[in-house]
Amino acid sequence: LPFCNGDNQDPMLDCPAVAELRRSVRDAHVLVLATPEYHGGMSGVLKNALDLLSVEHLEGKVAGVISVLGGGVNSNALNDLSRILRCCHAWVIPQHIAIGRSNTVFVDGRISDAGLRLRFEEFAQNLARSSVRLCGLDLAASETHGTFRNLSIAASLQSGAQQLEQQRN
Repeated sequence: LPFCNGDNQDPMLDCPAVAELRRSVRDAHVLVLATPEYHGGMSGVLKNALDLLSVEHLEGKVAGVISVLGGGVNSNALNDLSRILRCCHAWVIPQHIAIGRSNTVFVDGRISDAGLRLRFEEFAQNLARSSVRLCGLDLAASETHGTFRNLSIAASLQSGAQQLEQQRN
């Protein structure tokens, strides 16, 4: 992606990646934004990508935020992401995940900590419940029709939707 020049009206016709980013975000119901935390803040690359978007792309989206840190856990990057998304009228779920000391958490690309895996499952369920409530989604139908095909936690979202339905009954 090119550096944002502050002109969100510019369609950046010479950069199809910007148009694809905007289309993908506009068409999504749910966003999961994850960032490494560098020097107490979010990634500059992610900030630039968000700056290439506008309220029209993010308004009404349900979003979850995740940060990964090499050191101890804090919430600076999570607060940055949440504030930016709220400024663009997105709904940020209250539950977030900060993964501290990440070099000890992942083994062969998988989360080794059972408690953290549970937090991710709860995070996904919260995204599902929030999406149902705020967007009026039927997750069972959405999964059937491919709405969540690009969301890696679709199975967890489906599980969360099933639990929500059980709670309603």
